[in-house]
Amino acid sequence: RPGLALCAGCGGRIQDPFLLRVSPDLEWHVACLKCAECGQPLDETCTCFLRDGKAYCKRDYSRLFGIKCAQCRAAFSSSDLVMRARDHVYHLECFRCAACGRQLLPGDQFCLRERDLLCRADHGPTPDGTAARRPSSP
Repeated sequence: RPGLALCAGCGGRIQDPFLLRVSPDLEWHVACLKCAECGQPLDETCTCFLRDGKAYCKRDYSRLFGIKCAQCRAAFSSSDLVMRARDHVYHLECFRCAACGRQLLPGDQFCLRERDLLCRADHGPTPDGTAARRPSSP
């Protein structure tokens, strides 16, 4: 197909003997396929991600479009363990009570008020109407 394809990067006709096809309908000159954010050349040796017709390296795609921790706003790596509360996702170490700072563990009761996680002791009255109390320090 050289000579028939148009480069998604520069818009020119691809007459080179080689082209890079990233999706069924997007093709680039080898020299034109670069990360839209950092300019890193993208070829068969690195992972390429597409968004709105633009190509990104893995690092920039994750930084710009990946899910971020609701507490620290940092991106997640593929090896991170996470905690979820409704539509929010947290690093394990960020899943803490906003009032007392205690790390919340799987199985702990908590509530989510707006963006704040609160442990059971800090989120107010229990379902029976009595005030929840935080254990006193020794």
